[in-house]
Amino acid sequence: MSAGRAKALRPPPGKWGDLSRRVASTLVLLGIGVMLAVATGVWLRLSMALISAVTFWELAAMTGWRNPRLHPGIFGAWRPFALAVIAFMSQFVSQMFDHPVAFLALLFPLVAGLPGAATRDRWTYAIFGLAIMLVAYGLVGFRETYGLNFVLWLMGIVIISDTAGYFFGRMIGGPKFWPSLSPKKTWSGTIAGWIGALLLGVLLWRLGRGDAMLIWCSPIVCFAGQMGDIAESWLKRRAGVKDSSNLIPGHGGFMDRFDAVTGAVLATMLIGLLTALPAVN
Repeated sequence: MSAGRAKALRPPPGKWGDLSRRVASTLVLLGIGVMLAVATGVWLRLSMALISAVTFWELAAMTGWRNPRLHPGIFGAWRPFALAVIAFMSQFVSQMFDHPVAFLALLFPLVAGLPGAATRDRWTYAIFGLAIMLVAYGLVGFRETYGLNFVLWLMGIVIISDTAGYFFGRMIGGPKFWPSLSPKKTWSGTIAGWIGALLLGVLLWRLGRGDAMLIWCSPIVCFAGQMGDIAESWLKRRAGVKDSSNLIPGHGGFMDRFDAVTGAVLATMLIGLLTALPAVN
């Protein structure tokens, strides 16, 4: 039997066909949580700088940096790697020196890479690139200012939202949340994520592990995480790719696993600018 015929006879994946990808996402998030638990000081900053580098490499590859018409020659394929190195150094410098000028180092990879991005993707590159740099910077700040439990609350919201959204969305089904960008995401799964985040906030408050702000902050952060997922789906469709990269064989790239964290962290940073952040003990 030919390979093509065998593939044709193979049954299509069921509604749980992408469960392994969800498990991979959860494992990556748990790994980040463990890393934040054990890493401090220089090691924590190096870890966040590495995350910035990897995600910047993927972003650069999706916004024109691998287009041979834009970057012909043997060095074209190395340009995303060069931007990743710049992102790594910029993130590390900004984390190591508590000074406004050092904070501006987060902009270096944007300035360095903007001219090389495809013309139609320059704003995309700038916005997503800034988000990548701010999220890594913000996670270090949350870890050292508000403590490990605060960061674990953030990661817990993302995991609960992803898990509840997946299982309830598959079991209940119903109308799609945003079919043009994420054809598998349903309203039932989306709302299940909000409810799961709300229950986490209520549970932590009732157990005396945090203040009442967690009750309304948790669903907002959950929704922001879902929007991070949608935003990355939009970026991949714009780039014409299924995954941000193949760094995780069979499961896509790092941005695919880190998109909801990006939205959640950015929303939490915004809440912190507008009001006091909730305490998580």
